[in-house]
Amino acid sequence: MKLFTPFNIVLVEPEIPPNTGNIARLCGATCSTLHLVGKLGFSTDDRSLKRAGLDYWKEVDIRYWNSLDEIQEANPHGRFFYTSKKGKKTFVEAMFRDGDFLVFGKETSGLPESLLAANPDSTIRIPIFGRVRSLNLSTAAGIVLYEALRQTGRLSDE
Repeated sequence: MKLFTPFNIVLVEPEIPPNTGNIARLCGATCSTLHLVGKLGFSTDDRSLKRAGLDYWKEVDIRYWNSLDEIQEANPHGRFFYTSKKGKKTFVEAMFRDGDFLVFGKETSGLPESLLAANPDSTIRIPIFGRVRSLNLSTAAGIVLYEALRQTGRLSDE
């Protein structure tokens, strides 16, 4: 079995519990680390999680951070990709490596404009062809993470 550094899914101030629950399950299924940043729009205490049917929560490597700056300072050599419909390149044009941080903003407003403007080369988007504004957060996380897994050869059985 190959050794690898897990991918990191970073949710900045997630607001909708089922989205975070789905992403936690995604992280558990792919051995990725889930980072929850800032103020959450819900509680992650045991009672709330059990009521939501998130019995796998303890199986996921979840880390809590006060700010995006804090996680970046703790990972100075980390490569951060910021997802936004405003990205110039698509997620398939990104060149992912094991251990990358895939950053997603809150459901209602995404990531801050200042962050995206400061990081144009590492801001990526998922093309949307219809008239909808955006994809569901957990769907977007799955699309980008599985492309990163594909690019790094982690989807093969070998």
